[in-house]
Amino acid sequence: MKKLFLAMVLFVAYFSNAQTLSYNDIGELFSKETINGTARFNAMSGAFGALGGDISAMDINPAGAAVFTKSEFAVSLYNKNISTNSLFYGTNQQSDNDFVDLSQVGGVMVFKTNDRSGWGKFTLGFNYAIINDYNNLWTAKGNSGFAPITDFYDPDVVYLNSDGHYFENFTDGKNEKYTFTIASEYNNNLMLGFSLSSYNADYYQRLLTDEYNNDGNGNTLDIYQKQELLTYGNGISFNFGVISKPNDNLRLGLAYQSPTWYSLAEEFLEYDVDVFESINNSTTNDYSGSNGFDYKLKTPSKLTGSVAYIFNKSGLISLDYIYKNYSNITLSNGNFSVENQGFKNDLENSTELRLGTEWRIEAFSIRGGYHYEKNPYKNAFQSDDIEGFSLGAGFKFRGGKIDLSYLNSKNTAPYNFYPNNNQVNAAELDTDTSRFTATLVLNI
Repeated sequence: MKKLFLAMVLFVAYFSNAQTLSYNDIGELFSKETINGTARFNAMSGAFGALGGDISAMDINPAGAAVFTKSEFAVSLYNKNISTNSLFYGTNQQSDNDFVDLSQVGGVMVFKTNDRSGWGKFTLGFNYAIINDYNNLWTAKGNSGFAPITDFYDPDVVYLNSDGHYFENFTDGKNEKYTFTIASEYNNNLMLGFSLSSYNADYYQRLLTDEYNNDGNGNTLDIYQKQELLTYGNGISFNFGVISKPNDNLRLGLAYQSPTWYSLAEEFLEYDVDVFESINNSTTNDYSGSNGFDYKLKTPSKLTGSVAYIFNKSGLISLDYIYKNYSNITLSNGNFSVENQGFKNDLENSTELRLGTEWRIEAFSIRGGYHYEKNPYKNAFQSDDIEGFSLGAGFKFRGGKIDLSYLNSKNTAPYNFYPNNNQVNAAELDTDTSRFTATLVLNI
C-alpha cells in the first residue's frame, strides 16, 4: 500500500511538471514551412515568388508555373545535418544528427495555344515536397539545485536538494505537401496561377527525464520518466498568385496562401515512471497507459510579395517578403479556449525575407542567397529568429540539368522541461542546420 501511494503521489506531481510539446507548440510547429525544394530553389534561399520557372517555385506563387517554356520533370535528394548545443545551468551538451531523404519530386506540362485572345499557353503542374522534417535527437544535463518533487507522505523525509538532471529529446516525422497547379500567361506579360495542396503530417516525440534528488541526510530519490507523443493527420489549403512583367527586365509577384485546415489525431503515452528511494532501498514503477484525441487546427494564411530584376541572359536578383500572423492559429473540436487565447496573447505576426541571385556562364550557373525569419513569439529574443545563407551551382546538358546547393540556418530557442515550476530554468538550445541538395531536371 505504501509503494502504491508513493507511486500515485509521484505520478500526479511529476506529470504536472515535465511534458512533451503542448497544443500551442504543435499549432506553431505545423504552421511553419521551411526552405526545402529543388537545389536551385534552395541555393537562392527560396526567393522565387516573382521568378517562377522552377518546380518548387509553384509552391510559393502558382503563377510561376506559367513561366515555363517547356515541360520538365525534377527530383531532388537532400542530406540534412542538425547540430544542437544545449546549455543547462552551465553545462553544455553537443548533439549531431545526419539523415538523407527525398526533398521533392514533381513536373510541369506546358500546352501552347493558338488562341488570339492573348492567352498564349497554359500549364499543369504537380509537386511533392517535404515542407518540414522533425528528425532530431539532443540531450541536456546540469544541476539546478532544486528538486521539482520535494516531499511525500512521510514528513520525516523531504527531498529539497538536487544532484542533477538529465534530459533526452528525440523527434521524428515530417510534413509532406502535395500541390496541384494550373497557370496561364496573357500577352506575354501577365501570369496567373491557382494551386490546391494537401498535407500529410506526422510528428513523434519521445522525452526522457532523469532526476537525482537528496534530503541532505544521505537519503536519495532517483526518478526516471519516459513520455511519448504522436500527432498525425491531413490538411488542405489553396493558393493563388500573379506575376507581372512591366518590362523585359522587371518582374513583380504577389501570392496569397490560405490557412491550412488540418484534421489531427494524437496518441499520448506517459509511462515507465521508475522511482528509487534509498531510505527503503526500493524501486517503484508505474504506467499510465495511453490517451487518444481528435481535433482540428487552422494555421495562419500567408501573403508573399516579390520583385525580381533580370539582367538579360547574364543573371538575376530576386527578393521575397512574406507575412504571416501566427496569433490567428485556431484549435477546434474540443475545449481549446485557453490554448486559443494563448495564441492571441503569446504570438504575433512573423515576417520572412528571402534574397537570391543567379549568374550564368554558358552552361554553368552559380547561385547564392540569404534568408531571415522572425520568431512569432512576442517574448522571443532576437537570436531566436532564423537566419542563414545559401550557395549553389548548376550545369545544363542536352535534355536537362544537374543542380547542387548548400543551405545553412541558425537560431536559438528555450526548452522548458518543467513549465509549471518557476524554480527550474529552461534549457537554452543553439541550433545549426545544414542541408545539401542535389536535383536532376529532365526536359520532357
